[in-house]
Amino acid sequence: MTGTHLTATLASSGTSYTPIGVLAAIFVPLCAAVAVSLWSYFRLQRHRADAVAMASYRKLAEEAVANMTELRAEMAKLSEHVSAVEQLMRDVG
Repeated sequence: MTGTHLTATLASSGTSYTPIGVLAAIFVPLCAAVAVSLWSYFRLQRHRADAVAMASYRKLAEEAVANMTELRAEMAKLSEHVSAVEQLMRDVG
């Protein structure tokens, strides 16, 4: 059977392609819209999760900077004390 013969046979048996075309014209764009909507939703959720992670990293970085500042201040105090002890040892010895 060739394609033309098959089409003629289906057409002669009363098969109407109009309802199938209308249904395909409705459901294909509808399914595509649902797929795009779902894809966009999950992409948005991924970006939100990335934003939360980035905020926690930013907070961690700020805490690290604050801790380093405190550490430098303590190191400066210790340097002063060590200098004073060294000076005292030079004066005695």
